[in-house]
Amino acid sequence: MGSMRRYLQFVRPFRIQIIGTIIIGIIKFGIPLLIPQLIKYVIDDIINNHHMTIAEKSSKLVLVMTVMLVIFIVVRPPVEYYRQYYAQWTSSKVLYNIRDSLFTHLQRLSFKFYANTRAGEVISRVINDVEQTKDFVITGLMNVWLDSITIIITIILMCRMDIRLTLISVIVFPLYGGSVKYFFGNLRKYTRDRSQALAEVQGFLHERVQGMPIIKSFAIEDHEQEQFALKNSNFLDKALTHTRWTAKSFAVVNTITDIAPLIIIFYAGYQVIHGHLSVGTLAAFIAYIDNLYSPLRRLVNSGTTLTQAFASMDRVFELIDEKYDIDDKPGAVECKHVKGELDFQHVSFSYDKEEDPVLKDVDLKVRAGETVALVGMSGGGKSSLVSLIPRFYDVTQGKIVLDGTDIRDFKVRSLRDKIGMVLQDNILFSESVRANIMLGRPGATEEEVIAAAKAANAHEFILNLPDGYDTQVGERGVKLSGGQKQRIAIARVFLKNPPILVLDEATSALDLESEHLIQEALEELAKDRTTFIVAHRLSTITHADRIILIEHGRIVEMGRHEELMGKQGSYFHLFQIQQLDV
Repeated sequence: MGSMRRYLQFVRPFRIQIIGTIIIGIIKFGIPLLIPQLIKYVIDDIINNHHMTIAEKSSKLVLVMTVMLVIFIVVRPPVEYYRQYYAQWTSSKVLYNIRDSLFTHLQRLSFKFYANTRAGEVISRVINDVEQTKDFVITGLMNVWLDSITIIITIILMCRMDIRLTLISVIVFPLYGGSVKYFFGNLRKYTRDRSQALAEVQGFLHERVQGMPIIKSFAIEDHEQEQFALKNSNFLDKALTHTRWTAKSFAVVNTITDIAPLIIIFYAGYQVIHGHLSVGTLAAFIAYIDNLYSPLRRLVNSGTTLTQAFASMDRVFELIDEKYDIDDKPGAVECKHVKGELDFQHVSFSYDKEEDPVLKDVDLKVRAGETVALVGMSGGGKSSLVSLIPRFYDVTQGKIVLDGTDIRDFKVRSLRDKIGMVLQDNILFSESVRANIMLGRPGATEEEVIAAAKAANAHEFILNLPDGYDTQVGERGVKLSGGQKQRIAIARVFLKNPPILVLDEATSALDLESEHLIQEALEELAKDRTTFIVAHRLSTITHADRIILIEHGRIVEMGRHEELMGKQGSYFHLFQIQQLDV
């Protein structure tokens, strides 16, 4: 029930609309309750009234039916429309706010969360599970109340006609309540299991759709089909378990609700035969039975629906409860007027407390405007070191100081706003070239976007695209070459114009022509900025002010290219291995 209380926080702003919808619903469900009264009146007071002439009976019948037609043709349609409209409007607004809050939350979660969580499962919770909670608003906060009120009103009307017959009508209520409690007690667990299995299918599918080129290139379609079948079969098993339990509950509960009308018809018919009950009352009671037990059956359906909604709520709030590894500390300040002097003081870092540190007691001071290259074998800790600067992760020990202030004392977003990053695999969104460049500064003008593209050596190839700057690049920029994607990524950093620059393998795996164009753009970008370059290809960093060689998480050599070559140490040997000219 904790999830329900938390969910109500999203519902509370719309309580007036919900109350209004319930009131409209009472009118909507109350109108059909006139039918049994009409049946009783027509049979007992018109047809069987021996004190009226045929003309009087006909006149009265026309008058009564005219009133009823006005009610059902003029009054009921707008009532039905507004009940449906406001119910859907309110639930859609609630879901909008939940998804909005979830997206805000997702943007604050750390890289560690996304490294350990499948994207498909996150999407499943934000889309599927949030959508399932809609039933709690419509069913739990509206329809359940309406059905309950309908039952109460029906019982009151029945009592006015015959109390004994009414008591017999509700005699099976305790059996109904007990069966609902028994069956729906376990249904929530089965529903959660089914939702989790569905999320696993979606997560698997999301990964494989993204990785379809790998599947095709290795010709492993049959193997992947088997892997998908395992996930799909698991979901089928969970879904069938849920279905079996639901079917049992409906079989028992509906049997109970079907017994009551038989009892009523028998008892009421017996009373009419012996002259203790009018035919009109018998007909009205039989009509009221449907008005009494149809809402009960809907409540059974509501139980299943609400169980699904509660299970989905649990999964949504599990996601909301994910802790922020990186967050603003109390009293954090805006990062303004950055010069770009960075000081790594005895920095150690590990991705997990149980794992060995990937950086060990790193001491490094970088002057404002200096270009520093980080080199070394793969796995040495280069990328880990630069990922600490924008606080994608926080240091395990020591601290990083920017212009005299610990970076943890800055607000995270304001710190990252002062850092531009160009990575080996830059992600482009499936929008236009212009939109991807404007990620650097969403409010930029067209002239500023073009200037950034020109500075990144991207303007010429963009103009040759089918729609120029309006060309859609496809998911992750699939319609562009590697070099083109990199130049768009560089253009958006030019547009951002940050004082600190991080280039992480920005030119690796590119052809020579693309590398030359990108290297030109990067050198222009690095001017007058504090720049960190992570590179395997040593020919691209010989111009750096300082080269830092990192091995096994420690700095082992430091200096300019000429100095390190003169020492003939680790850097010299690494240079020789790459068979580059000195």
